[in-house]
Amino acid sequence: MPKTARILLIALVGALLLAAQAPTPDEAKRFEAIKARYDRGEPVTVEEREFATRYMQRQKQQASPPTPEEARRFQALKAKRQRGEPLTSEEEQFARQMLQRQPQQPPPPQNFAEYIKAHPPRESTGLVPLPDLGKGTYQGEQGGLYPDGQNTPPAAHLKAGRALARAIAPLDAEGRKAESGKIVLLSIGMSNTTQEFQAFQKLAGGDQDLNPRLAIVDGAQGGQAAEITANPQANFWKVVDERIAKAGVTAKQVQAVWLKQANIRPTQEFPANAKKLQGDVVATLHNLAARFPNLKIAHLSGRTYGGYAASPLNPEPHAYESGFAMKWVIVEQIAGKAELNYDAAKGEVRSPWVAWGPYLWTDGIKGRQDGFTYARDDFGPDGTHPSTSGREKVARLLLTFLKNDPTSRPWFLAKP
Repeated sequence: MPKTARILLIALVGALLLAAQAPTPDEAKRFEAIKARYDRGEPVTVEEREFATRYMQRQKQQASPPTPEEARRFQALKAKRQRGEPLTSEEEQFARQMLQRQPQQPPPPQNFAEYIKAHPPRESTGLVPLPDLGKGTYQGEQGGLYPDGQNTPPAAHLKAGRALARAIAPLDAEGRKAESGKIVLLSIGMSNTTQEFQAFQKLAGGDQDLNPRLAIVDGAQGGQAAEITANPQANFWKVVDERIAKAGVTAKQVQAVWLKQANIRPTQEFPANAKKLQGDVVATLHNLAARFPNLKIAHLSGRTYGGYAASPLNPEPHAYESGFAMKWVIVEQIAGKAELNYDAAKGEVRSPWVAWGPYLWTDGIKGRQDGFTYARDDFGPDGTHPSTSGREKVARLLLTFLKNDPTSRPWFLAKP
């Protein structure tokens, strides 16, 4: 073989070998998912870290550095995604290609040592759960779940909620009453919410007391904080639609929601972060009312205990203070704020009727008056996301609440 031909053959074989090492689309998606979880402060396994390292090595062999214009566009798309705005198919493809070309570092071992050293985990904080605080105050804000330090809704608000609960009935795909129809209970929230709601779905699936016409759909999604669900154009809502369709039901059959939300890495002192969360929850309720024409009731929950947090994702006292955000939303609806109106007779409907669902916060192992506690092993490595036992605790609280509350029992149980 002539020397020139041999050189060309060697070059061709080398190119083919290099191409064979190129990451596949599935590998690129997996790498993006691992990186997103790491960026949210969630744990990454040793195997995932090794995969990310191998992926980066292969990517480096393939990559040509992006041009300044491409880099600027990629940063703009990244910011767009972080705001919860959807990307076009072309933009998604471009972003994936850029990820393959960008020099990146694989996720490092995740031991949270630096954060833990500065913020050692606490078995209790000394903060008083809102139901136990009653007429007492926290930084000038009165306790209790409802106005005047009470833990039950005012009579008129409860009467309205009961009437709406009795009006919930099986609907067909077009939203018309039908004995063979469905009542959809939908979850809305972030990573903790979806983990806990999936545990709830398992418990509910084996409970013979529940309404057989009930369809329980998990709309909550990892990394989708309140500031994202507040955006009506967020990709979050597209995923919710997909999950509803996958469950064999429609948006017109959604009549009840469990909403548990928070924002990522809060840093401001009370009440600034809680007020921001309140506004995001109100905007999320607006989106729910606009998307689900037969939605009647939403039960709200705040965060679980954050004293074991090993990262700044959502530690104390912000986890505790999220309860005030939920309370303020409910109190403003009770006060008749137009932006939270649920009664068509009083004007434009902007929100479902809202009230507390299960109150999830307690002071670690110190607990609260009803004896409910959280131990360290109720949380995963980051001290924020629930472990299996933590998910089951929240799931049991939610199931017990829905089986007993007068605004859920009429539609949740087979024999109320």
